Amino acid sequence: MLRYTLMRLGIFVGCLVVVWGLVYSGLAPRGLGDSNGLWVVLLALLLSAPISFIVLRKERDRASVQIVQRVDRMKATMEANRSQEDVDDVADDTSRAQTS
Repeated sequence: MLRYTLMRLGIFVGCLVVVWGLVYSGLAPRGLGDSNGLWVVLLALLLSAPISFIVLRKERDRASVQIVQRVDRMKATMEANRSQEDVDDVADDTSRAQTS
């Protein structure tokens, strides 16, 4: 997941540099008043989102598989612990019934 995040951040930074260059050179419109920095960031976000969606599809699918596997392992561990507790509870009830 860290790799995917870093790749997405890299795409955003690349888009930010390109948009800043376009605004600075006058090919893209400037923001109103002091909002030029925010305008550049918003344009970079709008450009980087679809690029990331298309370019990072395989990486996103790989990260998703890893997350699903980790969740499945955690569920199996929790179920094993729960069934062990049930066995221990039955053993405790049996020993209590015998001592009474």
